[in-house]
Amino acid sequence: MTDLTGKTVLLTGALGTLGRAQAERLARAGATLLLLDRPGATAGGPFAEEIAAAHGVKALYIGEDLNDLPATEKRALELAEAHGGIDILINNAALIINKPFEDFSIAEYEDQVRVNSSAAFALARSVAPAMKAKQYGKIVNFCSVTLNGRWDGYVPYVASKGAMLGLTKSLARELGPYGISVNAVSPGAIVSQAEERVYGERLEEYNRWVLENQSLKTRIQPAAVADLVHFLVSPASDMISGQNIAVDGGW
Repeated sequence: MTDLTGKTVLLTGALGTLGRAQAERLARAGATLLLLDRPGATAGGPFAEEIAAAHGVKALYIGEDLNDLPATEKRALELAEAHGGIDILINNAALIINKPFEDFSIAEYEDQVRVNSSAAFALARSVAPAMKAKQYGKIVNFCSVTLNGRWDGYVPYVASKGAMLGLTKSLARELGPYGISVNAVSPGAIVSQAEERVYGERLEEYNRWVLENQSLKTRIQPAAVADLVHFLVSPASDMISGQNIAVDGGW
């Protein structure tokens, strides 16, 4: 019920900590992977080759700037046509910056909203026709534990994730009659490169704060999120749609 042989996955943010964990997990399940991340990322090609060799699947790196929504939509349409449709779309990519909301420019706010949620709308528009034709498809959007309101300094990020939750709920309703499920995953504080970048010298303090607030007193590893994503894109979850499922250790 969790085999993905014959399924084509479009995964955004594929080179980040969470993206890599998902790519590894879905490759093990037999999926063909279209790994989308920033243009010119030198790690993209080698990572795709590594995944393909390790698991005997097809994997391709695609460089695309999600800030450019028309180009993103066009690229996704091209990929869908070239691969006989996209069976699974995972909107994992995100920009995250931590500072007081007054310090964000309007451009910074709009950048995060475009990459973190508007791009998911553009990609869903591109993949939905083939999914409808097949009467089957899976879309997983990434929301966030920050929607619980207990995080300071992330106003554009949290706003974008709120939009993603609304997108998930409404798409699930519209696409459900065509056999397409749409769900969201809300990761908590996952051990990642993004943590190191955002918190820097404050990382130890942040780590203590996370464990104080989690019910489970162990830091969450990326594999925990990848396991949930695998379940949501597999036939095992065919009757689950419109849900936002947290992997946050209990906040």
